[in-house]
Amino acid sequence: MTPRSAERGTHHLDAVYDAVLFDMDGVVTNTAAIHAAAWKQLFDEVLRDPRVQVDDPETTFDPVADYRRYVDGRTREDGVSAYLTARGIALDAGDPDDPPTAWTIAGLAARKNELFLAELGTRGLRVYPGTVALLHRLRGAAVPVGLVTASRNAHQMLAAAGLAGCFDTVVDGRIALSHHLKGKPDPAMFVEAARRLGVAAARTAVVEDSVAGVAAGRRGGFGFVVGIDRAGAREQLEAAGADLVLADVAELDLGVSTTDPWQLVYDGFDPAHEGHREALTALGNGYLATRGARPEHHDDGIHYPGTYLAGVYNRLASTIHGRELEEEHLVNTPNWLPVDLRLGDGPWLSTGQVVTHSERRELDLRRGLVVRRAVLTGPNGDRLDFVQTTFTSLDEPHLAVLETTLTAPDWSGTVTLRAGIDAGVRNSNVAAYLGSDATHLTQPTFRQVGDTTLCEVWTRQSRVHIATAVRSTLTGTDSATDHRIDTPSQHTRELRIPLEQGRPVTLTKTAAIYTSHDRAISEPGGAALTLLTERGGDVEALRERHAAAWRGLWERFAVTLDADTHSRLILNLHVFHLLQTLSPHTVELDAGVPARGLHGEGYRGHVFWDEVFVLPVIALRTPEISRALIDYRWRRLDAARAAATAAGLRGALFPWQSGSDGREETPEALYNPRSGRWMPDNSHRQRHVGLAIAYNAWQHYQATGDLEWLAERGGELIIEVARLFASLAEHDTATDRFHIAGVMGPDEFHDGAPDAPGSGLRDNTYTNVLASWVATRAARTLALLHGHRGEGLRDRLRVTDEEIAGWARLSTRLAVGFHRDGILTQFDGYESLQELDWDHYREEYGNIGRLDLILESENDSTNRYKLAKQPDVVMLVYLLGHDGLRAQLATLGYPFSEQDLTRTVEYYLARTANGSTLSRVVNASVLAGIDPSHSWIAFREALIADLDDSQGGTTREGIHLGAMAGTIDLPVRSFAGMALGDDELVFAPRLPPNLTRVGFQIRYRGHLVDVMLRDRSLELRVHAGSAPAIHVRVGAVAVPLSAGQTKTFAIGPGTSARDATNREGGLD
Repeated sequence: MTPRSAERGTHHLDAVYDAVLFDMDGVVTNTAAIHAAAWKQLFDEVLRDPRVQVDDPETTFDPVADYRRYVDGRTREDGVSAYLTARGIALDAGDPDDPPTAWTIAGLAARKNELFLAELGTRGLRVYPGTVALLHRLRGAAVPVGLVTASRNAHQMLAAAGLAGCFDTVVDGRIALSHHLKGKPDPAMFVEAARRLGVAAARTAVVEDSVAGVAAGRRGGFGFVVGIDRAGAREQLEAAGADLVLADVAELDLGVSTTDPWQLVYDGFDPAHEGHREALTALGNGYLATRGARPEHHDDGIHYPGTYLAGVYNRLASTIHGRELEEEHLVNTPNWLPVDLRLGDGPWLSTGQVVTHSERRELDLRRGLVVRRAVLTGPNGDRLDFVQTTFTSLDEPHLAVLETTLTAPDWSGTVTLRAGIDAGVRNSNVAAYLGSDATHLTQPTFRQVGDTTLCEVWTRQSRVHIATAVRSTLTGTDSATDHRIDTPSQHTRELRIPLEQGRPVTLTKTAAIYTSHDRAISEPGGAALTLLTERGGDVEALRERHAAAWRGLWERFAVTLDADTHSRLILNLHVFHLLQTLSPHTVELDAGVPARGLHGEGYRGHVFWDEVFVLPVIALRTPEISRALIDYRWRRLDAARAAATAAGLRGALFPWQSGSDGREETPEALYNPRSGRWMPDNSHRQRHVGLAIAYNAWQHYQATGDLEWLAERGGELIIEVARLFASLAEHDTATDRFHIAGVMGPDEFHDGAPDAPGSGLRDNTYTNVLASWVATRAARTLALLHGHRGEGLRDRLRVTDEEIAGWARLSTRLAVGFHRDGILTQFDGYESLQELDWDHYREEYGNIGRLDLILESENDSTNRYKLAKQPDVVMLVYLLGHDGLRAQLATLGYPFSEQDLTRTVEYYLARTANGSTLSRVVNASVLAGIDPSHSWIAFREALIADLDDSQGGTTREGIHLGAMAGTIDLPVRSFAGMALGDDELVFAPRLPPNLTRVGFQIRYRGHLVDVMLRDRSLELRVHAGSAPAIHVRVGAVAVPLSAGQTKTFAIGPGTSARDATNREGGLD
């Protein structure tokens, strides 16, 4: 293991392609909107000209749809001709020198350029920072870059943008004209650019934002065609031939390959995306997870090896931006990965100075493996085949393995390996959290026991004892020399190995990790050594058991779609990362649902409300895990009761952010890097986290029918949450309505009225409706638990008949507000807020997901506007469904039609910034029953959030677990329309037009059920078993379903589901 000081080297991009060609407008320069405005002014003038006859005198140029269809990416003349032809207008071609006043194609093209330059002078020229950053990385790695644009102003615009000289060649409209090159979608201009750079099209990438440009790249046989979608044209760009569609060039990892639904592949190396790759190739098993960092590297600002253990936190005081904070973090534990090497006396691999060819990392989702391959070249030109295989055992949760195999194909000589453990790690994955102190571990000790190194550390405040034992063995040689290099925080073995031509040598590191949290051990160090002795020796057997464990989980969790390969890969990737975070091993742990998985330090590893998206997936496949996760909340019920008492309330007040002991972990303030100021963080007012906990408890009961659990634990959670909201509610005798004040909804952008920021909201609709729902379930829980079960629960919680009657009254009399037009209001006073100029902020800032930071930097506040970070009112549709929400509002005495619901959804979707990855999940779900085509588009957007790193580069800090789980649940909840009714399984199928098949398996009340939805049928196939019959409702048809039965329901547009066939038989 190379010392940190020696590792800092040059880490340039290792490009997969020989050259990259860029379009200009919409890719390099932010001028697409200016072009669209100029085109609109031109064509609107033409359409109003008396020389033109049009069918509809009200016709105007659409700057979005018409721009994309007719002019984007084309030369000015081609654009004029295409649009006028579509409108039945014929003009002479004219001459290239025609003035802007000429009534010809060429004259109108000149007029368009005149309008464009005038508009450009008014608005100014901007560039996309992500594109500029990629250009600099490519040039730093000596990768040729070219610009291909129909514009004849290219050189002037590049100079104005400060990019003169940044492209090795520019093929623009002037060159196209002088060389008689056809414009896009013809590939001639791209082919010419590749010719000038001396590269083959097949070895060249094209980055375009226009459909015509993408089509040109595909027709030209270019190796990788990327579409940049800034205007909702994903499907058109894909149809034109884009290999990959992204929202911004900042998301572009040129090495990613998504052509296999079971393998995520990364070729080459890009320092800007390494942290993102590490998070998505992390390997875990529910107990531990290790980021997919290259083992030769320490934390160096590009690479970040991290190993995290579920539920292991530590509290640390630190100073950040002049503010003293004390915060609890999920702890980065000792790094067991380190393996470095060098050929002969050449540089170490970690320096970045070893010539590397054909590097590839493959994440095998089926088997839970990462395989890294490369060819290394030594100082004498000797080539070394290098293969590393990593897995974190799903069979034995305390074990992980890293194998490094070296083969000299045509030479013999010496290589040196350094392998060890690094206990000098810090929590530095998230730059925003870095303060004066980020070291959570103390007292590192090392002990050598044969070929095993034992490292023991303690967390500084929580005093968790962590033991990491690593056995390092060499096979393929008997003559390596071995000596140790030790520092107080690192233990390293240096192995000098004589390689023989063609004979592979393998270093196998097997790590065993235990903590003082673990059960049935005497102490962590001894347990780790014992496990390595007893189960760590046969790596092949360990690998086979690991693969078998994954096969078992895939059988339960796989969701099959007849979708494109890219979408199927991402869905599989999401299942994979969900199960790496929450696995059958979670059952033995006291751990909640970390919002960013075990993949990084985002959100400090805290537990939020994301479980409301996660548990529906878990409860219907592995209910024992769902129960364990709810038990995490149940164990902290006393802390929540104490918090309620301290706030002068009854029941249980759960924290918005939770960690080790259930106290509120939400920071008091949030640093805004845009303004350099601290902003008050009042999100502890999101009391609705308790409603989510109660909702999950009830859903778990409905999935399992487990009355014993409901009586012992689930019922306590539901009742104590109902108590909290009953005590929060204040009764207005004049209206006989209850009101809840001082809360925040899921939106997060509103923490009070404009004149009372931070004081919370009154009658947040999401909170009040769900509080009504929970109060109803609290009473129903006691009604279900008749006899000794119910009596025991009532006695423990001292529930009186008066209190039950109070819940019933609250559930029918909580206040809900409406706008004058019948739309559900988000909270009292929302309708009087100002509308935001969305177009201005999108044009000014691009990504407006964090409007709270943007507006604060302008000395403004989100409290003043009708906007949301993520769905709030619409979240009720997601959780309760169309019928469920309308029924709950009816219980409260408010009629609400399906048309009212649709208008409410459309109203809020238009005012949501989608600053959370959860937004797209909710949008896709609620749109499934309103607009299936747009539901599919939103589903695709939800899928790509982590793979494309579309949330501003945050995936390097950990996956977004709630959004990943939500996409797994979407085909079930929304496309199959499956919901857990009161003691029945309900289906309301609504496949989007892009799909004809969805398949999955669930465990419902003791039965294993295979579900297959096709465009005209729904088949339910129940495996053999002994559990009582279940009740199923599909549309208007309700039937019992017993073990061993298969039922098929015919479905179709405009018809009610009906029982079509009924076959019975035992299933294997």
